[in-house]
Amino acid sequence: MSSLDPAIAERLKRTPDGLVPAIAQQFDTGEVLMLGWMDDEALARTLTTGRATYWSRSRREYWVKGDTSGHVQHVREVRLDCDGDTLLVKVDQVGAACHTGDRTCFDADELEVRLDG
Repeated sequence: MSSLDPAIAERLKRTPDGLVPAIAQQFDTGEVLMLGWMDDEALARTLTTGRATYWSRSRREYWVKGDTSGHVQHVREVRLDCDGDTLLVKVDQVGAACHTGDRTCFDADELEVRLDG
């Protein structure tokens, strides 16, 4: 059973598998670091421990960012968007946020924008 505050849980709009996307952002620069997934329990753990905790869809288990890599996300603030279907987790990132070793998961492929008309 989740320890998430019922008032917060009531506001969440989850995917059919009970998840909410969580965008991790560097708190002081605004740099977008990564996208993870949280269920009620992961969000409760994040809010009570100050460490970003996600649900791994591939491994089907909780993971605390940095427990194995040392690349910790210290949570400074968590916000829920206006629709209740996305979380913004403002963190102080220690080391790389991406599993590839890059600072952010968005360093790699910039897509070309072509404005027609």
